[in-house]
Parts: sequence; structure tokens; C-alpha cells
Amino acid sequence: MRSLRFILFFCVFLLSMTIITIPAYAQKEIKIGVLYPLSGSMATIGRDLQRAAELTAEIINNKTPGIDLPMAQWGGIPSLGGAKIKLIFVDHRGEPDRGADLAKRLILDDKVVGLMGAYNSAVTKTVSAVAERYGIPMINDASTSPDLTERGFKWFWRTTPHDNYFNRDLFEFLKGLTEGKVKGVKAVPKSQLQNLAYACENTEWGSGVAKSLEAYAKEYGFTIKKGILYNANSPDLTSEAKSLVSVKPDAMLFASYLSDALLMIRTLKAMKAKTNLLWGQDAGFEMADFSKQLGADINGVLTRTVFIDKITKVKKVAGQINALYKKKYGDDLTGATARSVVSVQTWAYVLNKAGSTDPKAIQKACNEIHIPANELVMPWAGIKFDSKGQNILGRGLIGQYQKKPDGSISLEIVYPFDLATANFIYPFPGWK
Repeated sequence: MRSLRFILFFCVFLLSMTIITIPAYAQKEIKIGVLYPLSGSMATIGRDLQRAAELTAEIINNKTPGIDLPMAQWGGIPSLGGAKIKLIFVDHRGEPDRGADLAKRLILDDKVVGLMGAYNSAVTKTVSAVAERYGIPMINDASTSPDLTERGFKWFWRTTPHDNYFNRDLFEFLKGLTEGKVKGVKAVPKSQLQNLAYACENTEWGSGVAKSLEAYAKEYGFTIKKGILYNANSPDLTSEAKSLVSVKPDAMLFASYLSDALLMIRTLKAMKAKTNLLWGQDAGFEMADFSKQLGADINGVLTRTVFIDKITKVKKVAGQINALYKKKYGDDLTGATARSVVSVQTWAYVLNKAGSTDPKAIQKACNEIHIPANELVMPWAGIKFDSKGQNILGRGLIGQYQKKPDGSISLEIVYPFDLATANFIYPFPGWK
């Protein structure tokens, strides 16, 4: 009888230990909510961001040969027993209030362990406020308003450099032009670049760009002759274009998403506008559809970015992932889609470091994570967050669209100067 009781006790003990230990290894998937604009005027970029995120999750979840990254050999998150990342995508349509409502639903109903997105800085602002309220980690991939990491939040981290980095790059490039540092161009007299004009959309992002441009122009000794904040997704930009042209600027600067970028270039072309330099602050100016729809009309146009496919020639892992993306979707990675890759990757590394889906463990891992440069597709020094949640190891690129002899359009690196892949076209050739 005693031996029977002992056997029963021992069986119950083993069963209880199994019940206790199973949760650490039985988790089959880790849900992350991803908020992108999947419909409306920004549906194209939202679709591309989703594709890049899904591809990266596939690389992490399934052992992927031909990719020289640790995560490609994982087959899931190692410290969580091989648990798979499940991305739950929702469409915020570029609407801040809708983004906040969706974030709350992802947290309360879908029980996600964290959030990612939301591309539009205005939407990221409201979504991150919800995450902060509920103590849920959010890793942002592509929103560049500087103010997002100036709010004292404890649950928000941004992998990309922000607009202050990029605008400083612009003025360093202008300075370099006057000093003869730009590949293929002799020193340009500053008088040919002195007077600037900008048109930025009147949103969280565009307004922040404008403010930063004003500050850097003053710091570097340039003059803003005209500054315009226009309504995003405008049906007509004729008056704004005329206002810019009227001051005869040496350089025109823009912060616009795709539909506005396309419309502005077409409007300026119709006016046969002239300027020495035309620069766009990423967004619409670096999307694949920008060059597809405008073709030779963007010859000589500049865009700031964080990724240009020419990087794949000098960074092996960038070429490997870009090749996968292009094979599957037909396009090269862009600055936006490459940042989506990095954000999902950061989530994977953070989860593996945390060894848990507990929010506080993830928070601690985010604050301590350091992803080295050789494990990123980006030409960055790595991922390491400061006390504000800003990655301090990122940097930007400036590219110029150039028409090749066969009629194709290529985006060439012109800044940083040591990475230049082609001679700079100066002045901007304009339109006939």
C-alpha cells in the first residue's frame, strides 16, 4: 500500500513538474502587431513594407540557406524553444486616431507582445502613446520625426536615424560641393547654392523637416528664400510650385509622400522650372514607383535615404537579402523596405536576448541590445539605443537618380563622399 502511494505521489510529482516546465518551451508563436498604411494614397509603400517584414520573418522562422546571418540559421527564436514570430498586420490608412484604436485592439484582443510600425510619424506618435500607456514595447522602423524620441517614453525604440541626421547630411553635402569634395565636380561657388526654398507637407513629419531645415540653413550660412507647408495628398500643387519658382532658388527641397512627390515633379516640369539642385527627404522620392512612373524626368534629382542597392556590392549580407526580396517581388530593397527588414530583425534579436515575452524582460533587452554592423543590411555601425530609445549607430545616404546610356534610371550614391558610386550630375539638368 505504501509503495502504491509512493508511486502515485511520484507520478503526480512528475506531472506537476511537466506542467510547470512546459510553458517555457511550448510557446509556438510570438505575436507582434504591425501597423502600416495598407490602403489609401500610401497603399503602395504599405504593401512594400509588409512584404519586407514578412520576408524577414520567414528568414528567422525557417532556416534559410545562403544568408550569412545568425538569425537565418535559427529556425525560430532559440532562447524561446524555437518559437516562431507571427506578424499581425493592420491598416491604419495614414490616420492617427485609427492607428491608436488599432494599437489598443492589438494589445487587448490579439494579445501581442509588442508593436512595430507605423511609417507615418503622425500615426507613430499616437500608436506609441497607446503602447506607453499599456507598458507594451514598440520598435519603430521608419518614422523620422525627431520629436518621437524626445518625449521621455520608456517603451519606444527607433532603429532608423531621424530627420535631424538626414538634414545635417544635406548641408554637409552642400558644404562639400563648395569644397570640391563631391565626386566628378569641381568646387562650386557658394553663391550658386546660397538661396534655398522648401515645400513640406503639413504633418508631424513634414513640419519637423521644415523646422530642421530652417535651423541647419542658419547654422551652415545658407538662406531660406521661401518655406511652404502644404496639405498632404493635395489634388493640385500649382500654386505651391509657382511660389517656389518665383524666388528663383538655387536649390529646391521637399518632404512629400509618393502622390505629392509625383505631382510636384510633374507640375515643375510643366513650368520648365529651373534650379541648380533638387532634393527630396526620402518618402515618396525613394520609392520604386517614383522612378517607375517618372522615368527620365527625375534625372539629376537627389533623395536622402538609408539604403541604395549599390550597397549590395560592398556588403555581402545586403546583397543576399536584396536578392531574395527581388526574386520574390521583382524590386530592389529601398530605404523604407530595408528599414522594415532591420526592425523585424531587431525584434528577433531582442526576443532572443530577453529569453521571455514578458514586457519588462523585453524592455531590458531593448535597452541593452547591441547588434553589430556586419549583421545588418544597412551601411550602419549597428543598432544600439540611447536612453531616449534612439539608435545612435545609424547614418544616412544621399542618392542621385541618373539616366544611363540605355535609357534606364539608376540611383547612385553621392554622399557620404567615400561611398560615391558615380560622378555627380551638376547642375540639375531640368526639363525641356
